[in-house]
Amino acid sequence: MTQEQKREFGYLSGEERESQWIQMRRGQNVAGYSVGILHLDNVWYPLLPGNVANACTYDFPVRLKAVPGLDTPRLHGGDPEIFQALLAAARELEKEGVRAISAACGFFGHFHSQLADAIDVPVALSSLVQIPWIRSVLKREQKIGVLTANASAITEELLKSCGVEDPELLVIRDLRHEEQFSAIMEDRGAFDNAQVRREVVAAAEELVNSQPKLGAILLECSDTPPYAYAVQRATGLPVFDFITMIKWLHSSVNQTPYCGWI
Repeated sequence: MTQEQKREFGYLSGEERESQWIQMRRGQNVAGYSVGILHLDNVWYPLLPGNVANACTYDFPVRLKAVPGLDTPRLHGGDPEIFQALLAAARELEKEGVRAISAACGFFGHFHSQLADAIDVPVALSSLVQIPWIRSVLKREQKIGVLTANASAITEELLKSCGVEDPELLVIRDLRHEEQFSAIMEDRGAFDNAQVRREVVAAAEELVNSQPKLGAILLECSDTPPYAYAVQRATGLPVFDFITMIKWLHSSVNQTPYCGWI
């Protein structure tokens, strides 16, 4: 890697000396974004604070990038023709200086391993890639409850792309057909937020009641983090979602120096 190709990592404080040289990559015209987030182009529903595609969700800047023409049915189905447009958008994010790339739908996971092999920054396209890590912190007999926007689209191939080799450790609950949550899948443009919260919490409680050995809950959908607190309050379990993953990514590529008294 040449000096020009190298990404600049560093934290600039008021104490930096005037003699410090900093290299900018050619073609990078913006800076300061640790994580780039790919999202669907054609959706219509409220993007609440807490949603992956709402910039207010983060206490650090993220770079959002639409995959042109991408809609929910094609993504959930893992249409292989999506990949070239997804790759082009990811490369734009790379050029803009992001240090890692995520996405705003768990079903981007169809392309997780493929994209990770194709670009030069860390990739975590789906909240499902957290499953091996979650599994490692639980008792061996415990299972992971997964709340998803579309259970029928969670295939073995999708899980394998996300590094999940043992689907048997998952207990999956579909939200697709809930009265108000379905507005997200059907692009209805509006929903009763209080009712969506009740639907997500009730589904989580059903998971707990149906599986006594549940050790944690994973929210697959990028639209469900606004309800993660309510889910945890109702179940008393660790809750993982896209935001736990994106914060983890950010921390890994945005280390800052410690300071304080000794």
